[in-house]
Amino acid sequence: EVQLVESGGGLVQSGGSLRLSCAASGFTFSSSVMNWVRQAPGKGLEWVSSIYSYSTNTYYADSVKSRFTISTDNDENTVYLQMNSLKSEDTAVYYCAAGLVPFGWGPGTQVTVSS
Repeated sequence: EVQLVESGGGLVQSGGSLRLSCAASGFTFSSSVMNWVRQAPGKGLEWVSSIYSYSTNTYYADSVKSRFTISTDNDENTVYLQMNSLKSEDTAVYYCAAGLVPFGWGPGTQVTVSS
């Protein structure tokens, strides 16, 4: 059974930083694409970032490029999202998703950025 559990969300002031984690199990993490997707209040899902766990290839939405960094620890089956210079528009529920076409989703973690 695919399981993804996010953690690390919270309330932070504008300009601050947070590090999200997603612990994965139930599939071959080291050969998977891992994604972060977010949903702001009243809006649809927005892709944030992806990483190929078997390579160093990373991808970012323009809205977060140069501020967010995605990484993995294949020994711990964990994907991270380091978020710096946070803005109020980054406020959202952040989801971890596994797969190029996602086959598993976590329950999400709330990130709130106060201005």
